[in-house]
Amino acid sequence: MKSSAPISDGRPLLEFKDVDTYYGELHVLKKVNYEIRPGEIVCLLGGNASGKSTTMKTVLGVVRPTRGSVTYNGEDISTMRTAERVRRGIAPVPEARRLFPRMTVYENLEMGAFTRTDPKGVEEDLERVYALFPRVKERRSQLAGTLSGGEQQMVAMARALMARPILLCMDEPSMGLSPLYVEQVFEIIQAINKQGTAIFVVEQNANMALSIASRGYVLQTGEVVLSGEAKGLLQNEWLRSAYLGEMKTA
Repeated sequence: MKSSAPISDGRPLLEFKDVDTYYGELHVLKKVNYEIRPGEIVCLLGGNASGKSTTMKTVLGVVRPTRGSVTYNGEDISTMRTAERVRRGIAPVPEARRLFPRMTVYENLEMGAFTRTDPKGVEEDLERVYALFPRVKERRSQLAGTLSGGEQQMVAMARALMARPILLCMDEPSMGLSPLYVEQVFEIIQAINKQGTAIFVVEQNANMALSIASRGYVLQTGEVVLSGEAKGLLQNEWLRSAYLGEMKTA
């Protein structure tokens, strides 16, 4: 099944409006507002327990907001099931990859296309991801659990692309990777974006994320404390001190 085309009337592709999310009595997201427009890369930065992963779970429908709304392609999806969100063009690359370790790489890629009913299109997209990830093609008959961390991350990204997403949601893509693989992964994120896919990336590596993003948000204890153009955020003194490890000299 092909995803519906993104809206082109100037509205955001994805928007959080005053979203509050609770786990029991724990207030995790506090009147959060985000927007991702068609074709852009937006990063969400923050430390541990800031609410980044809860944001991603809310985008995907794993967690539902207690108050506020989440709209996608002009439609309120706050109560929509995860599988339906995938059918409409939202694809996840989860934290820690979450591959099926006892299945081959090829079988994992097939799982990415489970909502689709266009075999010819699936074959075309398989060739597309093989071109984008030559290492994945080389490893296609290998069990996913035997791959290195960097190779598994590439398979996770390729699997998400098999859903033919309009919006790709990536949760900590650099986690646990060597610097070489981190650089490769972010280069591939840019290549995917240049093909027209919007990307929402949750990341702790602020420098790498902001270097490829159009805009960014900074989340602290469930609240957006800073947002703006990525280039401006890279120059923000507070952000550089808190997340880029740079202290102002006397």
